[in-house]
Amino acid sequence: MAAYKARLQEFEALLGQDVIDREKLQKLCFSGVPDEGGHRALCWKLLLNYLPLDTSQWNDTLNKKRAQYRHFVEEMVVEPARLSKNGSGNDHVDDHPLNPNPDSQWGSFFKDNEVLAQIDKDVRRLCPDIMFFQRGTDFPCKLIVDDPEVERLHRRVTHFSLSSSSVTRKGLGITKMESSNRRSTNTDDYYHPLPPGSEAHWEVVERILFIYAKLNPGQSYVQGMNEIIGPIYYTFATDTNVALRENAEADCFWCFISLMGEIRDFFIRTLDESESGIGAMMERLMSNVRQQDFQLWNHLKSQELQPQFFSFRWLTLLLSQEFDLPDVIRVWDSLFADVNRFSYLIQVCTAMMVLQRDVMLQNDFASNMKILQHYPPVDVQVLLSKATELVESTEEDICDTTNTEQSS
Repeated sequence: MAAYKARLQEFEALLGQDVIDREKLQKLCFSGVPDEGGHRALCWKLLLNYLPLDTSQWNDTLNKKRAQYRHFVEEMVVEPARLSKNGSGNDHVDDHPLNPNPDSQWGSFFKDNEVLAQIDKDVRRLCPDIMFFQRGTDFPCKLIVDDPEVERLHRRVTHFSLSSSSVTRKGLGITKMESSNRRSTNTDDYYHPLPPGSEAHWEVVERILFIYAKLNPGQSYVQGMNEIIGPIYYTFATDTNVALRENAEADCFWCFISLMGEIRDFFIRTLDESESGIGAMMERLMSNVRQQDFQLWNHLKSQELQPQFFSFRWLTLLLSQEFDLPDVIRVWDSLFADVNRFSYLIQVCTAMMVLQRDVMLQNDFASNMKILQHYPPVDVQVLLSKATELVESTEEDICDTTNTEQSS
C-alpha cells in the first residue's frame, strides 16, 4: 500500500509540473497508471499527442479542438438530418433517389447509410462483458437530443432495408463475403437505443466513428475500429473529473484520430505486405518467437500454424479482444508509453505464446489453434512482466553481439 501511494504521488508530482517531462511520463505509464486519482485519461491524452507537454497551452488546445469537433457534429450529423427531414429545398427540386449526379444529396445519403449500417451493428455489441456502453451518458449531445428535427444516427439505418455484402477479414485473416439483411438479423443481443432526450454510450461512439468515416473517405470505417475506440472512450467517460467526462466525446475523437494515424496501415488491405502493414508485423512477431523460443517456433511451423490464423486480430486490434476491458486498459498503458511505438506489442504477443509453450508443445494443431484464438485467462501483470523480460533479453543479445563484433 505504501508503494502504491508513493507511485500515485509520483504521478501527481509529474503531472503538476509546468512542462511535463515526456521521458519520465513514459517510464511511469509503462509500468501502469494507478486507477485512483483520475490520471489515466490525462496521461493517455499526453502520450497520444493530443495535449502538448506545456501545461499552459492545455486550455487553448482543448477549447480549440472541442469547438472544432462540435463543428463536425453540426456539419456532418445535425445539418444533413435537418435537410433530410425538411426536404432539400427548391434548388434541388430535380434531385431524387435514382439521380446519377455525384452531387445528389440522395447519393450521399445512401453512401452514408451503407457505412453507418456497419458502424451501428458493431457498436451495439461493444464490450459485451460490461454494462457500460448500453447505459445512458450524463452528457448527451444537446445539438441532437434537444432538437426534435434532428434524427439520431441509429434511426437513419432503419429507413430502408438492403441486402448487402461486405468484405471483412475475420480472425483467420482470410477475405470472405458475408451476406446480411438488417431486417432479418437477430438483434436480441444488440444494445437498444434509449428514449428521446437521452443517449447511450454506444450511440456516442457511433457518432464519433461516423464522423471519422466522413473525414476519411479513402479509408472510411473498417470493422474492428470500434474495438480500438471502445477502451479510449470508456477511459475518458469514466474520468473522476466531471468537466473532463462532459467532453469525453470530443477528446476521445481526437485521441482516436491520433492513434489511427499510427496504426491505420493495419486496416488498409493494399498495404498488408508493405513495411508498415499487418503482414510485416506478423513476420516480426514470428521472427521474435523464433529468437526467444526456437523450439516453440519450430513446433508451430511443423504444424503449419500460420500467424494470420491468430495474430492478425491480436496486432490489428492491439489485443483489445483478447482480454477483459480492465486488462486491455492496463496493457494499453504500456503500449501507449512505448518509446519505440508499438514494438512492445510484438513482445506482449510473444509472451502470450511463450507462457503457453509447455502446453502447446504437447498439443496438436487444433488444440493450439484453440489456445491462440481463444487465449486462456491470465494475470495480465504476469504477462507484461514476461514481455518486459523478453525485451531485456533481446537488448542483452544485441549488446553481446555488438561487443563480439567490436572485439573481433
